[in-house]
Amino acid sequence: MSNSTKVITGKVRFSYVNIFNARAFQQGQDAKYSICLLIDKKDKTTLSKIKAAIEAAIQDGISSKWGGKRPANLKLPLRDGDAERAEEAPEYAGCYFLNANSVQKPGVVDKDLNEILDATEVYSGCYGRASITFYPFNSNGNKGVAVGLNNVQKLEDGEPLGAARASAEEDFADSRPDLNNSDNDIDFLG
Repeated sequence: MSNSTKVITGKVRFSYVNIFNARAFQQGQDAKYSICLLIDKKDKTTLSKIKAAIEAAIQDGISSKWGGKRPANLKLPLRDGDAERAEEAPEYAGCYFLNANSVQKPGVVDKDLNEILDATEVYSGCYGRASITFYPFNSNGNKGVAVGLNNVQKLEDGEPLGAARASAEEDFADSRPDLNNSDNDIDFLG
């Protein structure tokens, strides 16, 4: 793998953060660490580095994985958030996105390069940078370029993504059961 396939992003937004514990998404799959990177379409520097790395991975795949030619239905990792996700997930609007994963735990640091050990510090919605590597694959008839996750740097907090979740105290505050009420002893099978 050459350095031409490695990219250190500019500031991106993190989504689907799974970088502290490996997880298998389907039964029988290997557990992996993963993250989705939302890249602002205005970040031309990061996007040009990513596009160059994808092209380098394609050239590597032509010579090492795909029999000397570019496959017709090549799967590429950089996707358009406006076209694919903006309706159901507004945070994808105005962004490209890609998913990166690794079987090895990525290094995770803060803006001052101090290791982050608390998994709650890096979450879907915060901002940071990522070290990623693009590589060709040929698996089960699928050919394309995938993204390996190397390391993550959190730069700043952001609005958490996903459904707002109420605390246990909020959920149960207005419905304290009367444990002495005989209605709790109803025989439903009666």
